[in-house]
Amino acid sequence: MRWWMRVGIIVAGLFAAAPTSADTIEINGVKRSYVVQLPAARPAPLVIVLHGKTQRGADMITRTAWPLIAKRDGFAVVYPDGLNNAWADARPEERRASRGPPEGTDDVAFIAKLVEKLVADGTADAKRVYVTGISNGGAMTMTLVCARADLFAAGASAVMNLTDESAAACHPSRPLPMLMMNGTVDPLIPYEGGRGASYFAADGFWSTTKTLAFWRNINGCDTNDAAVTDLPDKNPADQSTVTRISSHCPTGHDVVLYRVNNGGHRMPGLFPDAHFPKLAASLLGPQNGDIDGAETIWAFFSQFP
Repeated sequence: MRWWMRVGIIVAGLFAAAPTSADTIEINGVKRSYVVQLPAARPAPLVIVLHGKTQRGADMITRTAWPLIAKRDGFAVVYPDGLNNAWADARPEERRASRGPPEGTDDVAFIAKLVEKLVADGTADAKRVYVTGISNGGAMTMTLVCARADLFAAGASAVMNLTDESAAACHPSRPLPMLMMNGTVDPLIPYEGGRGASYFAADGFWSTTKTLAFWRNINGCDTNDAAVTDLPDKNPADQSTVTRISSHCPTGHDVVLYRVNNGGHRMPGLFPDAHFPKLAASLLGPQNGDIDGAETIWAFFSQFP
C-alpha cells in the first residue's frame, strides 16, 4: 500500500472518531451546508477552512491535516461548502477561471452567520475565530478579512493574490494578522502577477510581492522585509524549498509570507491533495513536502488569541 493511501486511511479513521456534525443554515432563502468538527471541551478556538474551486468542504477533511491537528490541539474546525463548488469573493466574473457561484450569492453573509451560530451555541470562542482557504478559498479568506475583520482574530490565504477589484473593495475595520503561502511556479495564480501559464488561468492578478505590500500597508508595517529565512529542505525529492519572509509590524498585526520556491498551485504537506497525484502535478505544478500547510497556519493562528 502506498504511503499516501496509508495517510488517507489514518485521517479518515481519526476524523470518524472525532465528534462531527453536518448541518445547514439558510442565507437569503438558500440552504447552505457545512460540516463542523467538534472539540472535546467548549468553547474552543474555531478555524474556518475554505476549499478551492471545484472542491467541497469534505475535500479539506481528506486532503489536509486539519482534522488531525484539531483533534490533537482541541479546537473546532468548520468546513463550509461553496455553491457550484466555488466562493463569491470580491473579484468580478472576468477574474475567475470557469463557473462561479450563482449570481447574488452572499458568502460573506454565509460565513458570518455560521460564525455567529457556532459562537451562540457554545462551540466557538468569539475571541479566537480564524479563517483560511486555498485558491478560490484563499480569495474568499481575503474578502472576509476585508469585509468582516470584526469576526476574526487572524487570516491565512494559500495560493492566491489580490486583483485591482478585490484590493479596491478591501476596507477592514481593523488590522488582522495575515499569512500568505504562494508557490513561485504556480500556473494558475502567477507569483509575478498577470495571467498564469495554464489554459484555465484568469488574468489580472497582482504579484505576490504587491499583495504582500498591500497587507503590510493595511497593518501599518514597514515596507521592507524584517527577516528572510530559508527553511530546512526536509524533502529533497519534491525539488522545492520554502522561504519564510516576515515583516516589521506593530504588535499583533503580523504579516508573513511563506514563499514556496518551485512550488505550484498546491497546499504544502504530506497529504495527497488530489485523487490523481501525477495528473495534479502536470496541471498544478509541484507540491512541497518540507512543511505542512495546515500545521504552519495553525502555528501562526495560535499566536493571536
